[in-house]
Amino acid sequence: MKNVQAHGTPDAAPSGREVWRTWLIRALVVGVVAGLLFLALRDAPVLAIWAVMRRLQAWQVALVLGIDVLIYVLVSARWWLIVHAEDATVDFLPLIGVRLAVFAVSYFTVGPQVGGEPLQVLYLRRQYGTTYARATASVILDKLLELLANFVFLVLGFGAGVQSGLLRRVGGLAPWHMIALLVLLAWPAVHVLMLMRGRYPISALLGIMPGVRHDGRPARYVRASEHLAGQFCRRHAGTLLTAIGISLLACAAAVIEYRFIASFLGVNLSAPQIVVAWTVGWLSFLVPVPGGLGALEAGQVLALGAFGVSQAAAIGIALAMRGRDLLAGGIGTLWGARLVVQSKSRSADVLHAVEVSANQPASWEPGAAKPKTDWENTNE
Repeated sequence: MKNVQAHGTPDAAPSGREVWRTWLIRALVVGVVAGLLFLALRDAPVLAIWAVMRRLQAWQVALVLGIDVLIYVLVSARWWLIVHAEDATVDFLPLIGVRLAVFAVSYFTVGPQVGGEPLQVLYLRRQYGTTYARATASVILDKLLELLANFVFLVLGFGAGVQSGLLRRVGGLAPWHMIALLVLLAWPAVHVLMLMRGRYPISALLGIMPGVRHDGRPARYVRASEHLAGQFCRRHAGTLLTAIGISLLACAAAVIEYRFIASFLGVNLSAPQIVVAWTVGWLSFLVPVPGGLGALEAGQVLALGAFGVSQAAAIGIALAMRGRDLLAGGIGTLWGARLVVQSKSRSADVLHAVEVSANQPASWEPGAAKPKTDWENTNE
């Protein structure tokens, strides 16, 4: 039986072109993943990889997972600081579960490690009644500060890559390529500074983009969210600086975690080499395939191979990182399912309240503003 939309008409079946496009995208993703995995594993010595992985001891695994927990606590604290500055009733601990759910959605779906952020908006809206615009503003700031901290370490990674000669060994980058890449990576810092000065680049971009209704609801929603983010930057400068510091700590913890993983598997690298290898690992997750599958493995083989590390050890490091992420993603998936169930339960309660109120006589006087129903408030 076909689904029926709110206005009573059945959902339109996807056209042949849309089905073809969907399958083409899936085929491209599978092809990219297969190619990257082949590049990383074409000469992989399975027994040597197993020998590397067997070096891990229980206490070492516990230490790595403990650092991972610390990282999620820090990134959740950054988001909590932003939200708590506007709403002191927001609890901290549940936000850790939300961030795990966000990671799971981003990790297991196609795209450059984004996609789960709407869960953050949904949680604030359902749990605390935060408006969608204000909740989105907090997520925008949270993502900008995350990218800002990553940019700092990525610049360090590129500098270490130049110093270690890695870029020359893999073909290098032309100077203008390097400049263009650094400008792109610097965008989060530029965006935050512009917000603090009352400039709104996303809103300005929407204003000049062809085919975008400037007075449409999506455009107005984005503009409102960006303006609220700018107001936060100007009103809570101290909180903003604290959140930036937490972001840098989270990134530093991620680099330290990588260093422990490498050393536990018998790979001893210098500090610049650690930063380079971590940078390559982070960039691999920007490849639009689920979990950077294939890209992580190929990137580690390429980067660590340039430092004289064996292919088996490089793949072992990638597998250790993969296992860590799959564990976090599994926990996040369970937490995300819980959020969805709670959301459906809340929606059912709202619909029931609307039905009850619809059968009751109006209690407002003529000429007065009619009070909003729970349904209308939910959709603000």
